[in-house]
Amino acid sequence: MEVQQFYYDNKIVKKFLYASILFGVVGMSVGMLLALMFMFPNLTDGISWLSFGRLRPLHTNAVIFAFVGNAIFAGVYYSMQRLLKTRMYSNVLSNIHFWGWQLIIVAAAISLPLGITTSKEYAELEWPIDIAIAVIWVIFGINMIMTILRRRERHLYVAIWFYLATFVTVAVLHIFNSLELPVSMVKSYSVYAGVQDALVQWWYGHNAVAFFLTTPFLGLMYYFVPKAANRPIYSYRLSIVHFWSLIFIYIWAGPHHLLYQALPDWAQNLGVVFSVMLIAPSWGGMINGLLTLRGVWDKVRVEPVLKFFVVAITGYGMATFEGPMLSLKNVNAIAHFTDWIIAHVHVGALAWNGFLAFGMFYWLVPRMTKTELYSRSLANFHFWIGTLGIVLYAVPLYVAGFNQALMWKQFNPDGTLVYGNFLETVTQIMPMYWMRAVGGALYLIGLLTLVYNIIQTIRVGSPIEDELAEAPALTALSNKRQKGEKWHTWIERRPIQLTVLATIAILIGGVIEIVPMIVVKSNIPTISSVKPYSPLELEGRDIYIREGCVGCHSQMIRPFRSEVARYGEYSKSGEYVYDHPFLWGSKRTGPDLMRIGGKYNDNWHYNHMWDPQSTSAGSIMPGYKWLYDNKPADYSKIRKKMEVMAVLGVPYTDSDIANAPESIAKQSQMIEDNLRNDPDFVKSDENSRAKAEANGKTYVPIKDREIIALIAYLQRLGTDIKVKTADASNN
Repeated sequence: MEVQQFYYDNKIVKKFLYASILFGVVGMSVGMLLALMFMFPNLTDGISWLSFGRLRPLHTNAVIFAFVGNAIFAGVYYSMQRLLKTRMYSNVLSNIHFWGWQLIIVAAAISLPLGITTSKEYAELEWPIDIAIAVIWVIFGINMIMTILRRRERHLYVAIWFYLATFVTVAVLHIFNSLELPVSMVKSYSVYAGVQDALVQWWYGHNAVAFFLTTPFLGLMYYFVPKAANRPIYSYRLSIVHFWSLIFIYIWAGPHHLLYQALPDWAQNLGVVFSVMLIAPSWGGMINGLLTLRGVWDKVRVEPVLKFFVVAITGYGMATFEGPMLSLKNVNAIAHFTDWIIAHVHVGALAWNGFLAFGMFYWLVPRMTKTELYSRSLANFHFWIGTLGIVLYAVPLYVAGFNQALMWKQFNPDGTLVYGNFLETVTQIMPMYWMRAVGGALYLIGLLTLVYNIIQTIRVGSPIEDELAEAPALTALSNKRQKGEKWHTWIERRPIQLTVLATIAILIGGVIEIVPMIVVKSNIPTISSVKPYSPLELEGRDIYIREGCVGCHSQMIRPFRSEVARYGEYSKSGEYVYDHPFLWGSKRTGPDLMRIGGKYNDNWHYNHMWDPQSTSAGSIMPGYKWLYDNKPADYSKIRKKMEVMAVLGVPYTDSDIANAPESIAKQSQMIEDNLRNDPDFVKSDENSRAKAEANGKTYVPIKDREIIALIAYLQRLGTDIKVKTADASNN
């Protein structure tokens, strides 16, 4: 048998590993800043690019796609070469993948603080970056598939199955969720509207968690846990069941994010059924990982890498049990929109993703540098302080979530809300936010400990170079199934067929759930009184999106007695038919805004956006002073925006589009006239004019500033249909 020599490419692994650690520090530092903003809302007062609404998507993107994404690629490139007994297909493609991915991350780090965002969860980046992501992802896929085709190992190990499923599914999810029509290089509108957009988004959002944060990490688990334990995986048969059932079932579960919302019951119920079914394959994977460590528990007690892996797999089990439980309607009715969901998400992120990545780093670096880890004591310190950080982060938020749910729903005997003022809930859970910040700080300290430990290990070790290896050449074998060969064993040596079957498995659920919502119009009943936004309101909506307001406010009133009493009539699907994108929200740090239109006068909104604490004592909302800057709002693209909306089905006429500037001027003047009913506003405006003239600047009337457009949008919300208005004090 011919034995061939070749070199494993460790340099590409090194690049992704270093990038993951660097962006992990950046992403978690931004998260720490955001946690402090809950206690000190004006910490970055007046600095638009450091506002909470703009930094929140930067934090999620940095952690998910920069830290976790680079960790995935480091682990995939290392493990795949060794599982396939071959070097990566192309050094050029590997390096294009690396540098392209880092440029995308940098583009996100620049664009998101500038307010260039689509507002869609985990998909906030605008269309040019979306295209770049698709191109780089395809380059990664080509490199992976070509490497598989030139392998020296006949059968594909389970980790490779998960890598392939990750590639095809993320590609499908990203492309379909990112379909949008551009207005400019930095602005686009989703091709989907309202309910359709919400369903597609959470089909993507839930499965981004499934196929970017879960399936590739399961592949890494199946490789690195047996390697670190020096034992084979517990059950090959269980891994087969785990893989196929997981990728088939997971794709159906997205609608459980939209329970009791303006989504047809059949779609909600499908999401619930398949979410509950997810417990079986998810726990099958957890059991397979933990039982691989049977017989080596003494080693686990002293080996920090195995400690990280045990907590990671346990965190995966906890998160994948809690997820299906949260999809039960009676549980979801309590948990959704509360901090319980934030706790749930971070158990998965900090324990499953974070700890598996840390264990992998501690295992990889000494082997690639041909030395021992600089300090096992520091690694153990990292483990314990990180574990404590997870506990102190998650537990207070669970308590906060329970408090929120109970307080929001509690009634007096006379039928009024016990806690009518939303801020009463906020003040009650402030101690929980302090504890969350402490937990986050401990976790960040653990990561910085890893940075020091890794740097010192690299300093005393050998430079990371390509690694010499040898393996027998793979002899040709008929594509036909051999006598006595089991079906799955045959599929394991047929990568193209395996990929096709995985693609079919993930497409079935998506097609059945999404196509009827797009094709069958009766699923979204129309309401004749619902009209398109005026040009000024459309501009205000874009400002609302730019500032990330949807990160703290929902626009979805569920049909619960408590929510109707607090906010007004529950939301109807037909109210969102002109919303590109939808803005239903995922969290209520502040009250729901669906029926906010007309509840307060224009002066209240004007003062509230400048200094929220002046109108709502105890508010943790920051001010938005840059909306008041002495410069005219840019409405130069309003006609183009309306033309794009018209293409998407919004009934703007040619006359509406042609007369947009005049419409903006008229509505803006009306709002300024309303503001002038307040003597304090008149005095403030006169001072502003005098200050501008004293500095030799041209004074810009209030009606021409961005705050006016935002007020117009807020005053429009929920006014298209006649509803019983909730007491304004409830907000």
